[in-house]
Amino acid sequence: MSAGGIRCRVAGHLYRFRAEGSTMRWECARCGAIGGHKTYSDPEQAERFAKAFDRRDADDIGRRAPLLGMFPLRIRYWLRGRVTRRGTPPRPRP
Repeated sequence: MSAGGIRCRVAGHLYRFRAEGSTMRWECARCGAIGGHKTYSDPEQAERFAKAFDRRDADDIGRRAPLLGMFPLRIRYWLRGRVTRRGTPPRPRP
């Protein structure tokens, strides 16, 4: 059994979604197991749903962080946005 298969048994599958024409397909990114497919009336609708389902919570951490627990991260994100809006390039991360 592959390492991805063991992780999927313990933590569950990590499905990734994509659109192929008017069909949305999903499969596990760890073990490659096919999850399924769904056909929509037009390709734009399939693309829109694939993008919506493929979002990861880690992609926008700091934007939707809990108010008190992640407050320092919210402040850092806000300050970085202020600097970028002023036209000054943001500092590189360490």
